Amino acid sequence: MDKETRQHRYLQGLGIAILILAVVRCAVPSVAPVTVAQKEPTDSLVALSETAEAEEPEMGETAAPEVAEAAEPASSHGYREAGSRPHRIRGVNSYQAEFPDSNSVQLAAAQRWGVKPVRDRQDAEDRKDELVYVGFSPYYHLAPLHASVPYLVPRAAVLLQDIGQAFFDSLQVKGVPLHRLIVTSVLRSQADVARLRQYNPNATENSCHLYGTTFDIAYNRYKTVQDPDGPRRRLVRDDTLKYVLSEVLRDMRRNGRCYIKYERKQGCFHMTVR
Repeated sequence: MDKETRQHRYLQGLGIAILILAVVRCAVPSVAPVTVAQKEPTDSLVALSETAEAEEPEMGETAAPEVAEAAEPASSHGYREAGSRPHRIRGVNSYQAEFPDSNSVQLAAAQRWGVKPVRDRQDAEDRKDELVYVGFSPYYHLAPLHASVPYLVPRAAVLLQDIGQAFFDSLQVKGVPLHRLIVTSVLRSQADVARLRQYNPNATENSCHLYGTTFDIAYNRYKTVQDPDGPRRRLVRDDTLKYVLSEVLRDMRRNGRCYIKYERKQGCFHMTVR
């Protein structure tokens, strides 16, 4: 029997075997059950778990654990492998417990890693050899600055960029539409602090922001990443994004990258590089 004949009989036998298996599967479906893929939700408001509080509690400041987040198709992002399940959004058990670092703790780190306090905005402009411009990034949006200038020491600038990128990555694997963080305060000059204290007596005279090591990230508002020519992105509750952000910041703090204080009244995470 030549080689060509053997190949022909092998293929013929393989075809008969496949045909038999197909008949068995049709006759006895339980032999090979078919798994139905879960239907992805379309544009809709993200629903949080019913256990999540609509308003933050007055005491404890706990985040809702095990928040189930609706997933967006992987193809719209490209990072999560098609067909894979999105990671769960867990948040943290307590904002106050996870982010307790007081001003005195952060001030010590600021004085160690920071620059000599700048006098005013012109002084900050003249010291660009010590400071890095942080006015633009694909990962965060800088809010209009009325009491600070867009500069940080290089160590803090890298931390801010890493937090923004980690937040993006976390949103991707959780199937949540992309949002940029909003940075509300960065380097403050001595003149900025003096003005703040005129209408806010609680403002600290020896602020960590004076050293270019400290910045604030809002937790109750975000910037949606939207393709102007693409479909409208589904809405996501700020609480959902806050849970994701808290996970990122918890990991950064536990890895020794920064000190963080949860500022309930100011609506931000106040952090200093370490």
